[in-house]
Amino acid sequence: MPQMSVHPYRDITFDKDGDVDSAQRDRLAEMDVTDLVMFAHGWNNSPSIANRLYSAFFAPFPELLAATPEVRLGYAGVVWPSMKFTDEPAPDFQPSAVGPLPGSGLDTATRVALVELFPGHDRTVARLAQLLDEQPESEDAFAEFGALARQLAEAPPGGLEASFSEDLPYDEQGPPAVLYEDALTLCRRFALALEETGEVTEKEPALSSFSFGGGLKKAWKGAKELLRQTTYYAMKRRAGTVGELGLGPLLGQLARSAPDVRVHLVGHSQGARLVSFALRGLPDGARNVKSLTLLQGAFSHYVFAQSLPHASHSGGALRAMEHRVDGPVVACYSRHDSALGVIYPLASSLAGDDASAVGLDKRWWAMGHNGIQAVRPLARLTLEEALGQGIPGSGCVSVDTASVVRRGGPPSGAHSDICHEELARVVLAAGRIGR
Repeated sequence: MPQMSVHPYRDITFDKDGDVDSAQRDRLAEMDVTDLVMFAHGWNNSPSIANRLYSAFFAPFPELLAATPEVRLGYAGVVWPSMKFTDEPAPDFQPSAVGPLPGSGLDTATRVALVELFPGHDRTVARLAQLLDEQPESEDAFAEFGALARQLAEAPPGGLEASFSEDLPYDEQGPPAVLYEDALTLCRRFALALEETGEVTEKEPALSSFSFGGGLKKAWKGAKELLRQTTYYAMKRRAGTVGELGLGPLLGQLARSAPDVRVHLVGHSQGARLVSFALRGLPDGARNVKSLTLLQGAFSHYVFAQSLPHASHSGGALRAMEHRVDGPVVACYSRHDSALGVIYPLASSLAGDDASAVGLDKRWWAMGHNGIQAVRPLARLTLEEALGQGIPGSGCVSVDTASVVRRGGPPSGAHSDICHEELARVVLAAGRIGR
């Protein structure tokens, strides 16, 4: 395991069902600290990579708190089973494997990660890789590819007629396109979206010219993205489970065993969903969570809404849950995040929606794209304002961090560009750590 930049530090490991490593849980409660920052990673492939992320993100904290010796800050990294495709660059990190160029087949590291994350699906992953390599010009091949990808997400068969409501992952209002839309249609839409993010190079022919009646070979350029988004959909559900059934109860236990420790939750991407859904599992009366900071959150920007703008009879999955935080809920967002600004709306929209309107339809935007929405009161700040004038002591706050979260190549853009001193300062300001 790489050396950690800060101490005291603890790992907290959960399995896919939210069960925690009990020895790690006990060591966490024994930390002699006044404040504890707990960070949950998002797309990730191994505990080692998560450890590197945490070390890089936490590195500025000791110097930022050097003038406040009365603060004894502890650090914890939440480790949970998720994955990242190896063709997605992360600023400040070297690629974990050298594989095919983006848009081509599955490299060995990605295949291994898929098999480890979805045990028992070795043959499914092998066939998906074969189809991506061969790219047959057959509508049946796309149908097979979509069915196999959805096996990994454990999507119920039967298309739109299948029973969906019982399997709804909290913040959705109907069958998501990534699970129920015709696979060939989705592959074409993703191919066009990848062209928008810049993944298709100038040496490749333009994709926007193909009609929905042909261009099967070109549509394979979007097939890998369909697999990626279907896999991430499974991780989305898992993040909610680990947060509500795992982290939430653990925080309740910590409130009883170490009642004076002030906890500050931080999450990136789907890890932001994890720490947010921990509020659902936080026992009544537990008031040890003093701040919640969400970095490029890969879930609905309406999740805290009392009433949805497009469905006033419904609210967000975490409506009023911000009141379980004894401090602010801060969502950092950036327009340079193409994973959330371009790809996420396509995957999250309802099956059957007009594809031409998806990118402009605010219903499907992610929190990391434009911050928390439809909540009152809501403070909206630039990063400079948040660091200069401070962050409100309670309620929901959206902070535009595009001035620093801006690096990264296709298809994700700046989605993983989060290791900045300015974002560390946001966490400290949100939690009033050292003030």
